[in-house]
Amino acid sequence: MIGSALLALGLVLGTASQLRLPSFPLGIGEACLVLWLGLASLHLLVSSRIYNPQALLWLVAFWGCFVLIQSFGGFLALLRPEIVDPDLVVHDIFAYLLVAALTCLVAATLRPEDTLRQSLWFLIGFWIVAMAVQLALGWGYLSISSVDPWYWDRFRGWSENPNQLAIYCAVLTPLSLHMALTAKRFGRIVAVFSCILTFVVGRLTKSDTFLISMSLSIPLLIALRLRSWLTSPEHRWSLRFAAAAIVVVAIIPLSLSLLPYGVATANDVEGLAAGMMKDRGGEATKATANLRLSLWQDALHSGLESGSVGLGPGPHLEKPTGITDKGVALPVEAHSTLLDVFTQGGLPLVIAIVSLIVGTFALLLRARLDALAVLIFALAVFSISHFILRHPTVWFAVTLGLILGSDRRSLAHARVGS
Repeated sequence: MIGSALLALGLVLGTASQLRLPSFPLGIGEACLVLWLGLASLHLLVSSRIYNPQALLWLVAFWGCFVLIQSFGGFLALLRPEIVDPDLVVHDIFAYLLVAALTCLVAATLRPEDTLRQSLWFLIGFWIVAMAVQLALGWGYLSISSVDPWYWDRFRGWSENPNQLAIYCAVLTPLSLHMALTAKRFGRIVAVFSCILTFVVGRLTKSDTFLISMSLSIPLLIALRLRSWLTSPEHRWSLRFAAAAIVVVAIIPLSLSLLPYGVATANDVEGLAAGMMKDRGGEATKATANLRLSLWQDALHSGLESGSVGLGPGPHLEKPTGITDKGVALPVEAHSTLLDVFTQGGLPLVIAIVSLIVGTFALLLRARLDALAVLIFALAVFSISHFILRHPTVWFAVTLGLILGSDRRSLAHARVGS
């Protein structure tokens, strides 16, 4: 129980960037995760038992490829006059080592129906408390001298920026929903409350990517839940009748009745979408989009210049504005996972990342774990305009998907529960 609580606390406090001590190399969340890694390593040495061998095999294969590809790219970076900041390279190396160790030890030491589920409940509980504290900071009921919970009109809690908090909300919203779908009685109420509260906090960040990912995830969830319902044993014989009834009674008449309205309002779709975003699609959204496009073009060019093998860990792009620090141009990232991966590890690493995500999504679809499949989909959408590979909670979610998706017991439970 102590290990589960420590793991969950480390994941939750990973968002607390503003609570870092200036002279301490690790944040509070990272320190908790390092302590958990030590406990998990001792447990693995004592027990000598691996609880999720198939998921661990996936992760070991991926991280093995990851290390080889990044090492080769880093060697090329030393031979080429590219912009490389040693501090940022070291930061990336330690971040990758942390998440690699975390994923492998989670897969090796946590039992799906015991310690893993216990860790998930601790995660939900700590996350609710963390959101309550951050909202109290945002509305002035609490005060911490080192924390400014607002970035202009965007809520960031104790995170460094609103997008960092939005990434965690994109993970915890469907994860809470998964717990709600698999829990009973009071546990289901707690998980539903966490799901709703997390979604609200995500909207307070005014992250366009969070809004888009959730907007796309909701129809996917509805489709997956409908699939589970129609293909369950008690509804299998009436599948054709139900499908025909839906098409004839609902879809066709509804589509015909809405057709004139859809034609009349087609020109307003762009304005509606812009109004849902921060600054209502105004100058802030346009400026961000232009900057992102410029960085993405530079990242593609940089990756191709390296021969599509990358330049190793760390950012490798020049600042578009030309701002320098002490006369030395600081490198920046493209803020897109695939493009940043392309600059670091080239095409081989892009293939490895895509294979891992698609494979995890396919496992969850097969296991009929709909909410977790939506979680992986939401992360894929979020990765388009953010670099998410250094966040421990993201990797915990991927590892969770691999464990439960490859666990035959979860497949059988999902079939019976449907």
